[in-house]
Amino acid sequence: MTDPQLVLTERVQQALANAFGAEHADADPLIRPSQFADFQANVAMSLAKRLRRSPREVAEAIKAELSDFPGTVEVSGPGFLNITLADSWIESQAAGMRDDQRLGVGTSTPAQTIVIDYSAPNAAKEMHVGHLRTTIVGDSLARLHEHLGNKVIRQNHLGDWGTPFGMLIEHLLDIGEPAAVAQLEAGMGTEFYQAARAKFDADEGFKQRARVRVTTLQSGDPATMRLWHVFMDATVRYFNKVYSLLGVTLTDADLAGESMYNPMLEKTCADLESSGVAVHSEGALCLFPPGFTGSDDKPLPLIIRKSDGGYGYASTDMAAIRYRVHDLKADRILYVVGADQALHFRMVFASAQMAGWLPDTVSAEHVQIGMMLGKDGRRFKTRSGESIKLMDLLQEGVDRASAAIAERGYDEATRNEIALAVGMGAVKYADLSVSHDSEYVFDYDRMLGFTGNTGPYMQYATARIRSIFRKADMEPAAATSSILLAEPAERALALHLLGFGTLIEEVTARSEPHRLCNFLFETSSLFSTFYEQCPVLRSDVEPETRASRLALCALTLRVLETGLDLLGVPVPDRM
Repeated sequence: MTDPQLVLTERVQQALANAFGAEHADADPLIRPSQFADFQANVAMSLAKRLRRSPREVAEAIKAELSDFPGTVEVSGPGFLNITLADSWIESQAAGMRDDQRLGVGTSTPAQTIVIDYSAPNAAKEMHVGHLRTTIVGDSLARLHEHLGNKVIRQNHLGDWGTPFGMLIEHLLDIGEPAAVAQLEAGMGTEFYQAARAKFDADEGFKQRARVRVTTLQSGDPATMRLWHVFMDATVRYFNKVYSLLGVTLTDADLAGESMYNPMLEKTCADLESSGVAVHSEGALCLFPPGFTGSDDKPLPLIIRKSDGGYGYASTDMAAIRYRVHDLKADRILYVVGADQALHFRMVFASAQMAGWLPDTVSAEHVQIGMMLGKDGRRFKTRSGESIKLMDLLQEGVDRASAAIAERGYDEATRNEIALAVGMGAVKYADLSVSHDSEYVFDYDRMLGFTGNTGPYMQYATARIRSIFRKADMEPAAATSSILLAEPAERALALHLLGFGTLIEEVTARSEPHRLCNFLFETSSLFSTFYEQCPVLRSDVEPETRASRLALCALTLRVLETGLDLLGVPVPDRM
């Protein structure tokens, strides 16, 4: 265990037990970073009333039980415990962390099965900026859980079924399969949809053909299913181009669209109805989970079969949650979906619990994704009011990154490689650094900046450390000397790094990748101060000091690289 805060928590709790009895051993020591010491424990203030003693007296008793503590403990004010760790303890813990392949990050015991529903574009249309955050946040959560040893099952819940596919297939037939495939593979799904819709609205014959095609599709007609596969295969190939550019880990094996659940919907409704959980209301089959009412104060229905016999999102989501619990054996299900779907998912989870399909042993969570805004504070769109194509947005990020490094003397291949990493890193990091349920303003100028909490700043920090090792003519892995903390800047950096393992576990448990971004930004800022105040390779630096500082540089580099990889942010060798 390297995290000072966890070590201190255990030590102070043991001191509480020794001083006041075992019944106080689980009290929260209330340990926080302090400007007067490394940490401050405020437990004496909260415990004094229960013990009927003054806070300062309680604090003095705790201090007496910490006499063998590796550092100093002082009582200040009315009863605060100021704790300063010994440099030798920090040095030994930092060396242990450096020698630990996992950098102090534990593993889940026992390992869990985590189902993560994310990305989920609509196959009938183009991937747009609204899919960016769900894709990036979901992918980072998948990486984090896998790093902790959990079994992660990715579920890309594509919108790949329903009535629009009747007109889409008919339009495909009208223009011919080769032309349709070329258009869809080129990312012109929205244009394809709009052309089909225009014919549907204007041509009665086309409308009738489209409606018949929906019927043959839903009945599983082989010829229609072949055409549906032609459409979907071309669309997925385009989606994969976007995923490849973004560097996310989704593959075709993770596809679990609405079509997958279509054969389950009839049984889903039948089982809910036969168990008495679902009831008929105004011709529709509905669930009425307790606690949900509309503006008229009447119970709010979750409609699982419409009055015309059709199915909707709720039908599919109820089938999906049963499949994920029963078939995939999920311990935890994360739905990385827009915040505007919050009510829907609360009702789905409550309905699944009511049906007995979501037991208390399984956690279903809506990881709410806030809206992306333009600089004007409104939903991010083109000037004409249309959704911006995700590929266009990503390509502009790469082009701007390329322009930013154009004068740095790199050959074209190297410049293109760096521009891709910087452009994608900037877009992804800007998204991840904001709490996932918050709205944020998409601003290329800010996110591509080399100062502040940005992707390029983080990437530059790793590139700068690598340049130190190139100048030293050694690999970072060879920097295995003892870590000696003679200066405040190197002590502050080492102490901060020790919290990495606990931070990763907390970020994963709470689905809060923005907290990892904050930790990495603070790491980079502390390293920058260290770099300015503690020369590493200067000729007048003593060999022992040089070796120690190189070891601290190597540890910092591994923490930054590991953290950025868990976020899915690429790290170029040079900037």
